[in-house]
Amino acid sequence: MHPVLFKVGDIYTVYSYGFFIVIGAILGVAYLAWQGKKQFKLTFDQVNTLFLMLLLAGLIGGKLFLFFENPSYYSKNFSALLTGRGFVFYGSLLFCIPTMLYFFKKHKLPTMPMLDIMAVTTCIVHFFGRIGCFMAGCCHGIEWHGPLAVIFTDKECFAPLNTPLHPTQLYSASVILFIMILLLILKKHQKFDGQLFLTYLMLYAIGRSILEVFRGDLSRGFVIDGYLSNSQFISLIILIITGYLYVKYWRRGKRTIE
Repeated sequence: MHPVLFKVGDIYTVYSYGFFIVIGAILGVAYLAWQGKKQFKLTFDQVNTLFLMLLLAGLIGGKLFLFFENPSYYSKNFSALLTGRGFVFYGSLLFCIPTMLYFFKKHKLPTMPMLDIMAVTTCIVHFFGRIGCFMAGCCHGIEWHGPLAVIFTDKECFAPLNTPLHPTQLYSASVILFIMILLLILKKHQKFDGQLFLTYLMLYAIGRSILEVFRGDLSRGFVIDGYLSNSQFISLIILIITGYLYVKYWRRGKRTIE
């Protein structure tokens, strides 16, 4: 759509993707600071440290998974990993989870209740990230001539130009927004610690698996070419693990925070 938000003369360019990522990060940190202080008296320094750790973990994980999508290409073009183009959300998520667990243990914070806070925080950041994807044209859909089709015309977009496509970025943003609203509603009727986090993982895994059918950026890779993408395979594993844990904790039905 509009990969460049605005320019300041010929000196500085503000890109839409980065702008929306920053907005999401600010709002996500604000929610984390609010809930963290309210429930566990988290200090500003602790919130800031956690955010910086997750930023680093997310960057490393997102780029590492991108490398494994096409190792032969990136081995010869390593500099391509250092650009703003290309990022794998699941890589970031799977690196951020152990980082959070380490931080919670180090600061003696209750793990599952903190993960519940992080579930909503992640939705906030990810929602704005997908809006940024739409503006930049990355994570685009397959060709489609339906009523909701979008056409990218800016030459700086990553999507195929002048071709009607599924607006998969907006589909994804809608799914994430739906999950976040559901989590906030569920929060008032929560049965066990960790319920929000596990619900987030399960619903996102299901939603992501469905959305993959409409994705047209084939460079993301497939486990079974044309049938099972890398993200669908990861989603299946996450769904199995989180489904098991959900049933396990539901039977216990224990909450430490009311």
